[in-house]
Amino acid sequence: MRLADLEPDRFVDWLRQAAPYINAHRGRTFVVAFPGTAVQPPGVEGLVHDIALLASLGVRLVLVPGARPQIEARLARRGLEPIYRDSGGDRGLRVTDADALECVKEAAGEVRMELEARLSTGVATTPMAGMRLRVTSGNVITARPLGVRGGVDHLYTGEVRRVDTEALCRRLDGGDVALVAPLGYSVTGEVFNLSADAVAVAVAAALGADKLIHLADGAPAARPSSGEPLAELTPGEARELLRNEDSALPAATARLLQGAVQACEAGVGRVHLLDRRREGALLLELFTRDGVGTLITPERFEAARPARIEDIPAILALTRPLEERGSLVQRPRELLETQIDHFTVIERDGAVIATAALLPYPGEKAGEIACVAVDPDYQGEGRAETLVERLERDARRMELERLVALTTEAEHFFRERGFRPAGPETLPEARRALYDAERNSKILVKIL
Repeated sequence: MRLADLEPDRFVDWLRQAAPYINAHRGRTFVVAFPGTAVQPPGVEGLVHDIALLASLGVRLVLVPGARPQIEARLARRGLEPIYRDSGGDRGLRVTDADALECVKEAAGEVRMELEARLSTGVATTPMAGMRLRVTSGNVITARPLGVRGGVDHLYTGEVRRVDTEALCRRLDGGDVALVAPLGYSVTGEVFNLSADAVAVAVAAALGADKLIHLADGAPAARPSSGEPLAELTPGEARELLRNEDSALPAATARLLQGAVQACEAGVGRVHLLDRRREGALLLELFTRDGVGTLITPERFEAARPARIEDIPAILALTRPLEERGSLVQRPRELLETQIDHFTVIERDGAVIATAALLPYPGEKAGEIACVAVDPDYQGEGRAETLVERLERDARRMELERLVALTTEAEHFFRERGFRPAGPETLPEARRALYDAERNSKILVKIL
């Protein structure tokens, strides 16, 4: 599709919404894993363009491609049957004998050269125009034999022993895109066939990557009861899903979830599971608010949650200083008790450090963002933004059509989040009757 075919307003709106993510991802380290099927036409072209775009936006990229279909094709040409064993919990692992190892090495080389060639193009009529990407690879994985599992000798199938993070960091610091093939080398000079997914987890953990992204041949993890895709899981929730015999997870999804848990526990910031068959999945996940895959994030030291009645003293401790200063309207304890179900708090190690409320007017399909307050020790770190974004999502789920906010000091905070100045006539009728003209609060409205 040509740019001229897009509605200009929609394009500009999307680009503006993507800008915060562009800034947030610049200088971050992402490990992107994808199967060998992704390196085959027609999907490879879009994948390469998206990878190039990320690199041009300053993302430090490590690519970990698989090569299973390329290996299978070579085995078939030689009249050899692939051998897999479901042993010792390692479902779908290849038994790699000497003949198969030759096919593995040839296939890994084919995939590497295909990616290097495509990332080197600069045809003026493609998104690669003007790009100058350097793709580097090498022996950064030290491996050891997997050995005998469940009575089966896996021969030249191995597992990661060590990642040369110093070498990888030098390449990333130099602006290169690092490519890590699913091959490992032993101290005795042997070559081992490795699982690309396991290599990606090991590399992400060794680098302390900000993100590990799996572009898989299938949909993200789904809720067992309904089949609805799961947008977000903690490692604990992922483990529970893996233990649930009724979840009926595909074997490939289960392996990815297991690897995601390992990566999070090893310090990787976030793990994303995406369906590579969806056009632009990588960009949609990284540059839109809701994404299109399953996100696995570690349990947080602090988290937002609905307020409870026992939170009232802590909420009052946050709001009273602002009320005394005139920044917030006086809200007595009795009123707070009746409205507590509309409040959200951020709790850090058991202490409430921020709060905000969404007061709905369902009859008018409107809601008010009110009582935004953050502990002074934790201001300036995005917590107010987190609360307002959460309340906006809640308003959308409630099918509200607009949000209002009244403020004497935070006009620009709300305007930066899409609110626009308005007059008292835009307030819900019940709220309009309570508007204090002497207080002269700024009124802002956001259409959802």
